[in-house]
Amino acid sequence: MSHAKRPLLIACLALAIASPFAAAAQEAMPQHADTMAVPKQLVGAWTLVRCDNVYPDGHRVELYGPHPEGMWLINAQGDYMMQIVRAKRMPFAANDKSKGTADEYRAASMDSNAHYGHVSGDANAMHSVIAHASFPNWDGRSGDSKYTINGDELTYTVAKPSSGAAEGAHGEVVWRRVHD
Repeated sequence: MSHAKRPLLIACLALAIASPFAAAAQEAMPQHADTMAVPKQLVGAWTLVRCDNVYPDGHRVELYGPHPEGMWLINAQGDYMMQIVRAKRMPFAANDKSKGTADEYRAASMDSNAHYGHVSGDANAMHSVIAHASFPNWDGRSGDSKYTINGDELTYTVAKPSSGAAEGAHGEVVWRRVHD
């Protein structure tokens, strides 16, 4: 199998696995009155282009450094899995996850972001409910984000980022659709 086809295979397998996992995810999520369906243009596999905090004066801070990597998988029912990581991460010196230093644990936490849940919405805004996240403060969190799709790029904004942002900043996340 060619290296170029591997991400698509992984995405397809993850979407197939997501269906059995969806029942457990639904139980873990708080119930909400939102009955909107997932917009069809959101369904599929997406790779990360950038994840920045944007300040009122226009300057950007790359939360996961230059060229972050990530994948966002959304099935037709709106169940999703997302992971974002810094492209170059610091390995643990002990080569044992349970024996990291304070600096290694901090870097591991700040250099990655993973969560799963449910997304719904309309052509301009999406509503997401996070079932569980690598940052436990987000478990059960819900929110609305405006989004746009321009060709194969999806951009959404986060009104108030939860890491590294001063007052007035917003988050901007850009994804590119994965094709065969």
